[in-house]
Amino acid sequence: MHYYKIIALKIFHSIKDFSSPKKTILTLGTFDGVHIGHKKILEKVIQNTLDEKYESAVLTFFPHPRMILQERSEIKLLNTISEKINLLEQLGIQNLVIHPFDESFSRLTAEDFVKTVLVEQFKIHKIIIGYDHRFGRNRTADINNLIEFGKKYNFEVEQISAQEINAISVSSTKIRTAIQEGNMLLANKYLGYDYIVTGTVSHGKQLGRTIGFPTANLKIEEDYKLIPLKGVYIVSSEINGQKVYGMMNIGHNPTVDGEDLSIEVHYLDFDGDLYNQKISVSILKRIRGEEKFESVTLLKEQIEKDKTLTLSYIKELETK
Repeated sequence: MHYYKIIALKIFHSIKDFSSPKKTILTLGTFDGVHIGHKKILEKVIQNTLDEKYESAVLTFFPHPRMILQERSEIKLLNTISEKINLLEQLGIQNLVIHPFDESFSRLTAEDFVKTVLVEQFKIHKIIIGYDHRFGRNRTADINNLIEFGKKYNFEVEQISAQEINAISVSSTKIRTAIQEGNMLLANKYLGYDYIVTGTVSHGKQLGRTIGFPTANLKIEEDYKLIPLKGVYIVSSEINGQKVYGMMNIGHNPTVDGEDLSIEVHYLDFDGDLYNQKISVSILKRIRGEEKFESVTLLKEQIEKDKTLTLSYIKELETK
C-alpha cells in the first residue's frame, strides 16, 4: 500500500459545484469500502498527478445507484459518507464529488455524460477506470465506447486490466458477504484495513456496569450502514490519541430479554466518560455468536472468558 502526501481533500456535493484551476485525472464509481481493488485505481490516479500539472478527482454517487434503480434493493453499504471521505483523504485524493444519484441522472446518454460531465465540467485530461466499467443510460456503454469518446473529445483513457483486478479478486459484494457471516479476518484482508463502525455513545440500560463490564452504547445514525453478524467481537478505537482495545457485542441481549438491536463496546484499560462523543470502532475479529444464558451470573462468567481470549489475541497482535 502506497500512501502519498495527505492534502486537504476538497469536497463537492454536486457535479455542477466542481471547479478546478487545472485539468483533471479522474476516476468514477461508488467505491464502497475503498478496498484494495479500488486502491489500485485510485493510486494510478494519484501517480498521474505527481508532477502537479493535473489534479486528481473522484466522482462518486449517493445514494448508491442500486438504492434508486432496483425497487426492492436493501443494499447495506460498507462506508458511511464521512468514513469514505476519510479513507480517500488518507490516500491523497485532491477532489471528491459526491453527486446525488437520481433517475434523471441515470437517464443521461453515454455521450451526454461524457460531453457535459467529464469534458465540460471536469475538464478531464485522462480517465482511469476498471476494464469492466459500464456507464450511460441502462449502462449500455463500455470501455470501447469510452475510448472512442476520448478520441472525439480529446482525453486519454487508461483501463485497469482484467489481470490486475483479477489478481486481487476482491469486490464490495464479497466483503459484504464476509461481514454478514462475521468473517472479519477475511473482510479486513480484502479491505486493506479493519472494518469500521462509527456512532455516538448514548445511555443504554447500564447492565454492563452492574456486572463489572461498563459499555459504551453506540448509536449509528446511518440506517444504510452494514452491521456485522450478531455476536461478540474484538475491537479497537482511538480515544484521546490513544489506541484502546475492547470487546463489542452486537445483538438483542437475550439473557435480559432485550428487544432492540444494540451495539455495545466494553473498553479494556480505559476509564472515562464517552457519553455524546462520536467514536469509530475498528472490528478485528469475531469471538462467538450471540447466546442466551440461564442467568446474569453465567453471562458474567462467559464475558470473563471472552476477556481472557481478547487479551491473548491483543498480546499476539502486539508481538507481531
